Amino acid sequence: MPGLSSSRLKSMDFYRKIPRDLTEASLSGAGLSIVAALAMVFLFGMELSNYLAVNTSTSVIVDNSSDGEFLRIEFNISFPALSCEFAAVDVSDVLGTNRLNITKTVRKFSIDHNLRPTGAEFHSGSTMHLIKHDEYVGEHEGESSVTLNARNFDVFSNQFPILVVNFYAPWCYWSNRLKPSWEKAAKIMAERYDPETDGRIILAKVDCTEEGELCRRHHIQGYPSIRIFRKGSDLRDDHGHHEHESYYGDRDTDTLVQTMETLVAPIPALHHKLDNSTQSIKRPAPSTGGCRIEGYVRVKKVPGNLIISARSGSHSFDTSLMNMSHVVSHLSFGLKFAPKALVDAKRLMPYIGRSHDRLNGRAFVNQRDVGANVTIEHYLQVVKTEVVSRRGSRDHTIIEEYEYTAHSSLAESVDIPVAKFHFELSPMQVLITELPKSFSHFITNVCAIIGGIFTVAGILDSLLHNTIRLVKKVELGKNF
Repeated sequence: MPGLSSSRLKSMDFYRKIPRDLTEASLSGAGLSIVAALAMVFLFGMELSNYLAVNTSTSVIVDNSSDGEFLRIEFNISFPALSCEFAAVDVSDVLGTNRLNITKTVRKFSIDHNLRPTGAEFHSGSTMHLIKHDEYVGEHEGESSVTLNARNFDVFSNQFPILVVNFYAPWCYWSNRLKPSWEKAAKIMAERYDPETDGRIILAKVDCTEEGELCRRHHIQGYPSIRIFRKGSDLRDDHGHHEHESYYGDRDTDTLVQTMETLVAPIPALHHKLDNSTQSIKRPAPSTGGCRIEGYVRVKKVPGNLIISARSGSHSFDTSLMNMSHVVSHLSFGLKFAPKALVDAKRLMPYIGRSHDRLNGRAFVNQRDVGANVTIEHYLQVVKTEVVSRRGSRDHTIIEEYEYTAHSSLAESVDIPVAKFHFELSPMQVLITELPKSFSHFITNVCAIIGGIFTVAGILDSLLHNTIRLVKKVELGKNF
């Protein structure tokens, strides 16, 4: 019975050993073994790469956003021909929301025509509040302010410590409202501080319809613009250097005179040196004619408009001279990726759309081929894309971004030209789901690769070995 039991156990051995005298090494077998090993390594690498790769599925569903009813729009846009003095950001939508001249989340920097910044952040006085004018607007007696032009402007600016200039246009309503008060203030100041004997201050004016080049040199885009030129103590070639400022205060005679008195007070008569005590009331004028506007606004998730234009409640604009050409450095919807999300985003980025910054780096230039009063419009179709991972015990959102398509056009307008970004959000959203892969499935495939190649190699070795034996028998003339 013990011998019978041992025999039965041996019959169940699936891994029987072949006696050494029944095996033999061959060159063909060695070559086949090398090929089989290389095939195993190659297929194992392919399977490992497939296991580590991200596998996703894409679907379109109704937008069930969890980020509230508001959407953040971030932007960085440069306008080579729009002064920061009047540049304003407005937001409107189909629900009746109309927010004008947003400043809390918007910053402005003066730039030159090559888009290079020319200084620190630009802070201007408010041009939106109601500016006070004299009650009586009618005929005034004489003109006491000095008329300046391109030929005598530098002469007067180098002669007086304080030169205050009214850049105006005869057709402008606000210029005509200011004119009586300006001339009256000029007369009062000339009586108190005679230009011949005192010489501390003088009020002047420039007609921008006749002196267009002079006004462009001082970056005048709205009328009237009051500029204060202070003569500093830094003398170069016997000419004083003037610091350029803007005046945004009330325009009635009393306020103008009071402001001029404040400017004159620190300066001794016949002494062309400016005391530093007046530095605190300065409001620098734009040193260049362009502006870079950056920041963000929050809008409702309904069709609406982001509008950038020249805006003022007390200035007029010559629309035929305005150019709203711009370069979009950045325009995106939604929040920026959190640092933690960026780690996951790197491996998922190839599977996410590339349209979240469609306008970035693009320039929109009005060459005036279509005439004056050109508004540049952008029509943006926005759709939300959400990436969900199913790794772990439950689903969790990795990335939420907004992609958009953009179509732009230039159109003539009867009003002040603007740069308009019309956005419309889709009620649908794109859902990208990351599909997990089982490790047990990976191990099973690896075992199948090894076993399959080993079996196929054995079959090929057997066929090759028997074929060689048959050929040898034929060559020896043996029957079989």
